[in-house]
Amino acid sequence: MTTTPSPEPARAPGAEADPDAPAVPHSPAPHLDDRLRRGREEFVDAAYRVIDAEGPNPSMDAIAREAGTTKPRLYRHFTDKADLFRAVAQRLADDVYTVIRPDFDFFMRTPEQALRHAVTGFAEVITRHPNVFRFLAQSRMRPDGQSMALPMDVGRDLTDRIGKLASAILSAADADDTGVDFTSRAAVGAIVAVTDLWISSDGGPEPIGADEFVDRLTTLLWGLIDAFLRTKALELDPHEPLFVALARLHGAP
Repeated sequence: MTTTPSPEPARAPGAEADPDAPAVPHSPAPHLDDRLRRGREEFVDAAYRVIDAEGPNPSMDAIAREAGTTKPRLYRHFTDKADLFRAVAQRLADDVYTVIRPDFDFFMRTPEQALRHAVTGFAEVITRHPNVFRFLAQSRMRPDGQSMALPMDVGRDLTDRIGKLASAILSAADADDTGVDFTSRAAVGAIVAVTDLWISSDGGPEPIGADEFVDRLTTLLWGLIDAFLRTKALELDPHEPLFVALARLHGAP
């Protein structure tokens, strides 16, 4: 009886074929078992160590060696390079979320305080792993021209909070929230661009410290929010607690 070979798993959209990858790479199931999850995490840990130590151009061989194994085993956990790169981006995004999430009650803060808290947490993560951000920034476009948008993933949680801040204000004022998504996307682009400039300026003519970076980015992000709110005929004082501003918008005495 003739058997029909199993079809080759599809490569992730925009992924670059790797000459050293197995002919039929293992594609992780939607629900990875604990062992496979741990294996993927170990390879991401190894990628972090290699990138931190050697710079933003790691080889898959170096990552496999750092993990104490071989490249074929690495490819049993990731479909291709792009899959590993996305896992590294997700780890950095998760780290940002973990730092920002505690004590993030923007209703009790001024808009400036809420943004500064989020930006400070973001900067803390980036300063711990600047080469990882550089690595992701360099991975924005693959050789085949397909976008990976990995740096955007890192700024996602920060911009989610910006969107929630703007939406809460608009909801309290019974205003239309059309355009919040545009503002959030503009914010993530600004975050990625200025972070890339900041960490690339080390040793340049005007290197700035983390505190000044936080000051500048906080001001920039509030400027985006303020400009958007003004299109809805809303003007807020960035130094007024948000719950006070919302009560005023509701018409409370």
